Amino acid sequence: VCMIRGLLPLTALLMGSAFLLFAGGVNGLILPIRGETEGFTATSLGLLGTGWAVGYVAGCLRTPALVARVGHIRAFGAMCAIAAIAVLLSLLLIAPWVWIPVRALSGFCFAGAAMIVESWLNERVDATSRGRVFGVYTMVNLAATTAGQMVLTLGDAGGYVFFVLAAMVYCLALLPTAISATTTPRPLTRVSLDLPKLWRNSPIAVFAVLMVGVSNAAFGTLAAVYGARIGLSLGDIALFASLPILAGAASQIPVGIASDRFDRRKVLIAVTLFALVADALFLFTGVTRPLLVLTLSALFGATVFAMYPLIVAHANDHAEPGDFIQVSGGLLLVFGIGSIIGPTAAGFAMTTFGASTLFAVTGAAHVLLLLFAILRIR
Repeated sequence: VCMIRGLLPLTALLMGSAFLLFAGGVNGLILPIRGETEGFTATSLGLLGTGWAVGYVAGCLRTPALVARVGHIRAFGAMCAIAAIAVLLSLLLIAPWVWIPVRALSGFCFAGAAMIVESWLNERVDATSRGRVFGVYTMVNLAATTAGQMVLTLGDAGGYVFFVLAAMVYCLALLPTAISATTTPRPLTRVSLDLPKLWRNSPIAVFAVLMVGVSNAAFGTLAAVYGARIGLSLGDIALFASLPILAGAASQIPVGIASDRFDRRKVLIAVTLFALVADALFLFTGVTRPLLVLTLSALFGATVFAMYPLIVAHANDHAEPGDFIQVSGGLLLVFGIGSIIGPTAAGFAMTTFGASTLFAVTGAAHVLLLLFAILRIR
């Protein structure tokens, strides 16, 4: 009850984030599907993910200065508007040389929006409830992303409807915070990111978020390719992409509650161990039966999508009140770097050694995360 009461003032913020992620779910899935029907090469489709990650890193670097100049609400509105323009551009000009930089523009907007929302949330909560609040925030985002992806099953990807729908919902995302009477965060006094300071603040958060970027981006970019190569039907491939996100949304509250009661680093270790179980089963058993594949994907998603909010909560426990956007921005920047590495490494591994090596890449990231976390605690 106390947590629900504490979330009420944050409703507008959570609604804006949910609309943004819903539109992002539509946008992120319609592009590879439409690109495939338009005859884009696999390399071009893979570069959409790379473009996103490059834009994401750029957004992390530039957003603090924008927020300092115009404030949180206006900056968030600008990100939503630019994202709407980007998806409409990809409808007007259907070509890889347009889509890749436009996808980078979308990545820029999502990094900026995430920095703004996370720093805003951190200012409104304390360490006793941060894990649960970030769990709810992540659960809302994952559910909204899944809903956006599943909308594509209701129509034809060959037309213009889903591009326009995504643009409309991007615009809708800026309304809740624009018309809300919720107290805005304090103006920024420092706008540059300081990764050395972030490392001194929490080494485990920096290293862990890099590994999570590698793992989650590799899976998010290449899950559909893995599903196709092991012979899943189109419907099962859609479920294979969506079930992990739904499972991740469902795991947020219990993991968040546990992290508020126990050492967040130890909770992160426990979650990583379960992720390694999923990695190993995918890698060594060679499962192809749809029911087993989908079950394992749910276990994978329930663990990997619970890691990021744990890491953010841990890092902000040790941050000074005026440093929240620098902490969020620094973590997102490192996550973006991991997101560049992950799909590149996994794509090479899958091309050279087979589809299942996707989970060799994610497993390696989880092993390194686990070892570093144990080392830091010791």
